[in-house]
Amino acid sequence: MPGVRVIGTTIACESTVEADIESGINGALDDIIAALTKPLTAEESSPQPKTEPEPRLAFKGSYQDVNNFFYRKGWGDGLPVSPPTEAAVAEMLTGTDLPSDHIVAKLIPRGGKATVEKIAVNAVMAGALPVHMPVIIAAVEALSDEGTRFDTFEVSTGSWAPFFLINGPVRSDIHINVSSGALSPGNIANAAIGRAVGLIVKNIGGARKAVEDMGTLGNPGKWSLVLGENEEESPWDPYHVDNGYKKEDSVITVFFPNRYAQTIPAQTHAEGIAASVAGMIPGSLSALIVIPDHAKILASEGWSKQRVKDFIIKQNSGLTASGIVDSSPSRRLQDEDFILIVAGGPGVWHGLLQSAGGFKNSFVSKKITLPKNWDQMVAKYKNMVPNYVRY
Repeated sequence: MPGVRVIGTTIACESTVEADIESGINGALDDIIAALTKPLTAEESSPQPKTEPEPRLAFKGSYQDVNNFFYRKGWGDGLPVSPPTEAAVAEMLTGTDLPSDHIVAKLIPRGGKATVEKIAVNAVMAGALPVHMPVIIAAVEALSDEGTRFDTFEVSTGSWAPFFLINGPVRSDIHINVSSGALSPGNIANAAIGRAVGLIVKNIGGARKAVEDMGTLGNPGKWSLVLGENEEESPWDPYHVDNGYKKEDSVITVFFPNRYAQTIPAQTHAEGIAASVAGMIPGSLSALIVIPDHAKILASEGWSKQRVKDFIIKQNSGLTASGIVDSSPSRRLQDEDFILIVAGGPGVWHGLLQSAGGFKNSFVSKKITLPKNWDQMVAKYKNMVPNYVRY
């Protein structure tokens, strides 16, 4: 492409102050005209691509040397990485039957080709296990779906973070936390899967902080936002069954929230719980997380998942999906604007993951494809669980 000339202005981002806008435009206008009319230089009219060979082996040294090198190159995320040696990557590749050069997706903003091997490299760096590979691959497939609006959210100033919901047998196979503290650090599957996707998005997709990813404040959810539905403790069908999959299917669902909130119900009978959830006002696209104890109370009083959703819609009938008052029926909160999932452990809190901004995005689900040697792999890593000393 011919070179692009960029002119800066003094106008604050998304300013609504007319005087500042006029002043900024007037101050930049001469430079804009010059940039539009000045003949292109030879380099601008015919830029030469930089074609440096990519060595198979990037660096040799101690663990600390490798981490320092990777960090200075901008390949890390601020935490120590596990060096992606040839042996470690080969072991990670046992988690899939796909060939290493298979392109799973092309990721924005730089159109990076997410091959299976490159995914494996980043998975190793994140500290993932080979049994996590099928989930990570499905996550990358989901991101490439236009319905996620990943093309906007990953580089936006709004600092959205991908939230991954895991359903089906794979949750217990790889020890996804579905109960107490599921969104907190401490479980390798939840942590490493989300972290691996973050590294993939940065190193393969090219969304680098303050270069392409222009999040104004950033989002701690970008470290890892992975949750398994607590299907065993739920009185209702899990989300993937609601979505047309079989109960025995393993499925990953993604959407991009940029808010997380928790609250407790004022009353713990069914309508009190439902009113509390409704009071959180799902906005744009939202995941309402109801704890198992509350779900059981709702079900015991005859409330189905759909009845809860209908109650929430009715309670917010004067609001749009983005939380703005609007009397137009076509713009009111709809059933597809939010999902209801059961997760967490004992307690009274329920949560809301919310995507603010009114974008036309959707929940995207992908079936997780397991390798032929899955049972053997699960057996190999079955003891990779924390065993805390008890009082």
